[in-house]
Amino acid sequence: MKAYPVGNLNLPVTFGSRTNYRTETLTFEVVDWKGPYHATLGCPTYANFMVVPNYTYLKLKLPSPNRVITMSGSFKQAYASSPEHFDLATTAANSVELSQLRATTAECRPDPGKPSQAPTFISIEETKSVMFDDADLSRAVRVGSQLSAK
Repeated sequence: MKAYPVGNLNLPVTFGSRTNYRTETLTFEVVDWKGPYHATLGCPTYANFMVVPNYTYLKLKLPSPNRVITMSGSFKQAYASSPEHFDLATTAANSVELSQLRATTAECRPDPGKPSQAPTFISIEETKSVMFDDADLSRAVRVGSQLSAK
């Protein structure tokens, strides 16, 4: 799926505390998309702030006038919101894909008057037992006896 920006918005963004902070003006792309995030910081923001992200520990470290600013995420919040965000993204993607499939696929319904074709099975006489492990005789599988040696 694609989302196209409807415009840009320049906002000053500040990281840190009253005693140690850093502010930069960032350009956000506004997208008409139903999603869980109000804003997503990506590579341009990281480059602008000279941020070092650590996804394993949910931390961002960036230089500031006094010392390094460390921002921490919440594992509990990330874990709690993941299923909700996944469901939202999946629903949005599926609705678009379903409408595209409906537009390109002819409707096909089974004919109730026509008997359905059942799958064909190989009789036990046409199979042989092959052992996975000679030490464990219970680990065997049945394969077609008409198969080549390869």
